[in-house]
Amino acid sequence: MIKKIEHIGIAVKDISFSTSLFERLLGNKPYKTEKVLSEEVNTTFFRLSDQKVELLSSISKDSAIAKFLESKNEGIHHIALLVDSLEFEINRLEALGFQFISKTPKEGADNKKIVFLHPKSTNGVLVELCEEM
Repeated sequence: MIKKIEHIGIAVKDISFSTSLFERLLGNKPYKTEKVLSEEVNTTFFRLSDQKVELLSSISKDSAIAKFLESKNEGIHHIALLVDSLEFEINRLEALGFQFISKTPKEGADNKKIVFLHPKSTNGVLVELCEEM
Protein backbone atom coordinates (compact mmCIF):
# COMPACT_ATOMS: atom_id res chain seq x y z
CA MET A 1 0.00 0.00 0.00
CA ILE A 2 1.23 3.48 -0.83
CA LYS A 3 1.19 5.49 2.39
CA LYS A 4 2.21 9.03 1.44
CA ILE A 5 4.57 11.24 -0.49
CA GLU A 6 7.80 10.62 1.41
CA HIS A 7 9.90 13.35 -0.19
CA ILE A 8 10.58 15.39 -3.28
CA GLY A 9 14.09 15.03 -4.72
CA ILE A 10 15.79 18.06 -6.25
CA ALA A 11 18.93 17.69 -8.36
CA VAL A 12 21.54 20.37 -7.65
CA LYS A 13 25.01 21.11 -8.98
CA ASP A 14 26.54 22.45 -5.75
CA ILE A 15 25.23 20.77 -2.59
CA SER A 16 26.85 23.33 -0.25
CA PHE A 17 25.39 26.33 -2.06
CA SER A 18 21.97 24.68 -2.39
CA THR A 19 21.91 23.59 1.26
CA SER A 20 22.51 27.19 2.31
CA LEU A 21 19.86 28.41 -0.14
CA PHE A 22 17.24 25.94 1.13
CA GLU A 23 18.12 26.69 4.78
CA ARG A 24 17.18 30.31 4.09
CA LEU A 25 14.14 29.38 2.01
CA LEU A 26 12.69 26.83 4.44
CA GLY A 27 13.80 28.54 7.63
CA ASN A 28 15.45 25.46 9.11
CA LYS A 29 18.61 23.41 8.92
CA PRO A 30 18.86 19.98 7.32
CA TYR A 31 18.39 17.03 9.66
CA LYS A 32 20.63 14.72 7.68
CA THR A 33 23.37 14.67 5.06
CA GLU A 34 24.50 11.41 3.56
CA LYS A 35 26.60 9.92 0.76
CA VAL A 36 24.69 7.17 -1.08
CA LEU A 37 27.23 5.07 -2.94
CA SER A 38 24.61 2.90 -4.71
CA GLU A 39 23.30 6.04 -6.47
CA GLU A 40 26.62 7.95 -6.54
CA VAL A 41 25.15 11.03 -4.84
CA ASN A 42 25.49 13.29 -1.85
CA THR A 43 22.14 14.05 -0.23
CA THR A 44 20.83 16.64 2.19
CA PHE A 45 17.39 16.25 3.80
CA PHE A 46 15.11 18.93 5.17
CA ARG A 47 12.00 18.13 7.18
CA LEU A 48 8.78 20.11 6.74
CA SER A 49 6.28 18.71 9.23
CA ASP A 50 5.91 15.10 8.03
CA GLN A 51 7.17 15.85 4.49
CA LYS A 52 10.77 16.06 3.30
CA VAL A 53 12.84 17.77 0.63
CA GLU A 54 15.96 15.95 -0.57
CA LEU A 55 18.79 17.74 -2.36
CA LEU A 56 20.95 15.46 -4.53
CA SER A 57 24.32 16.21 -6.09
CA SER A 58 26.48 13.87 -8.09
CA ILE A 59 29.73 12.37 -6.84
CA SER A 60 30.45 10.76 -10.23
CA LYS A 61 30.22 12.06 -13.78
CA ASP A 62 28.51 8.77 -14.71
CA SER A 63 25.73 8.90 -12.11
CA ALA A 64 22.05 9.30 -12.99
CA ILE A 65 22.06 12.72 -11.28
CA ALA A 66 25.06 13.90 -13.33
CA LYS A 67 23.27 12.84 -16.53
CA PHE A 68 20.06 14.52 -15.37
CA LEU A 69 21.88 17.78 -14.60
CA GLU A 70 23.65 17.67 -17.96
CA SER A 71 20.44 17.22 -19.94
CA LYS A 72 17.86 19.09 -17.83
CA ASN A 73 19.79 21.31 -15.40
CA GLU A 74 18.87 21.75 -11.74
CA GLY A 75 15.32 21.09 -10.59
CA ILE A 76 12.84 18.51 -9.43
CA HIS A 77 14.27 15.07 -10.11
CA HIS A 78 11.76 12.68 -8.53
CA ILE A 79 8.80 12.17 -6.23
CA ALA A 80 9.24 9.45 -3.62
CA LEU A 81 6.30 7.45 -2.32
CA LEU A 82 6.53 5.57 0.96
CA VAL A 83 5.14 2.03 0.72
CA ASP A 84 4.49 -0.79 3.18
CA SER A 85 6.15 -3.41 0.98
CA LEU A 86 8.36 -2.85 -2.06
CA GLU A 87 7.89 -6.45 -3.15
CA PHE A 88 4.11 -6.13 -3.10
CA GLU A 89 4.11 -2.79 -4.95
CA ILE A 90 6.59 -4.00 -7.58
CA ASN A 91 4.36 -7.01 -8.34
CA ARG A 92 1.15 -4.95 -8.22
CA LEU A 93 2.41 -2.16 -10.46
CA GLU A 94 4.13 -4.47 -12.92
CA ALA A 95 0.83 -6.39 -13.31
CA LEU A 96 -0.81 -3.04 -14.12
CA GLY A 97 1.72 -2.38 -16.89
CA PHE A 98 4.12 0.01 -15.17
CA GLN A 99 7.78 -0.21 -16.16
CA PHE A 100 10.68 -0.12 -13.72
CA ILE A 101 14.20 1.15 -14.20
CA SER A 102 15.15 -1.84 -12.04
CA LYS A 103 12.92 -4.12 -9.97
CA THR A 104 15.77 -5.03 -7.62
CA PRO A 105 15.60 -2.89 -4.47
CA LYS A 106 18.75 -0.96 -3.55
CA GLU A 107 19.84 0.71 -0.36
CA GLY A 108 18.90 4.37 -0.65
CA ALA A 109 19.27 7.43 1.54
CA ASP A 110 17.62 8.00 4.89
CA ASN A 111 17.43 4.30 5.85
CA LYS A 112 15.23 3.25 2.90
CA LYS A 113 15.17 0.46 0.32
CA ILE A 114 14.28 1.94 -3.07
CA VAL A 115 13.23 1.21 -6.66
CA PHE A 116 12.33 3.62 -9.45
CA LEU A 117 9.46 3.48 -11.91
CA HIS A 118 10.47 4.43 -15.44
CA PRO A 119 9.17 7.90 -16.41
CA LYS A 120 7.90 6.47 -19.72
CA SER A 121 5.11 4.78 -17.75
CA THR A 122 4.33 7.65 -15.35
CA ASN A 123 3.69 10.64 -17.65
CA GLY A 124 7.35 11.66 -17.60
CA VAL A 125 7.67 11.76 -13.80
CA LEU A 126 10.44 9.74 -12.14
CA VAL A 127 8.73 7.99 -9.22
CA GLU A 128 10.74 6.42 -6.42
CA LEU A 129 9.11 3.79 -4.25
CA CYS A 130 10.71 3.51 -0.84
CA GLU A 131 10.30 1.25 2.18
CA GLU A 132 11.72 1.72 5.66
CA MET A 133 14.62 -0.65 6.37
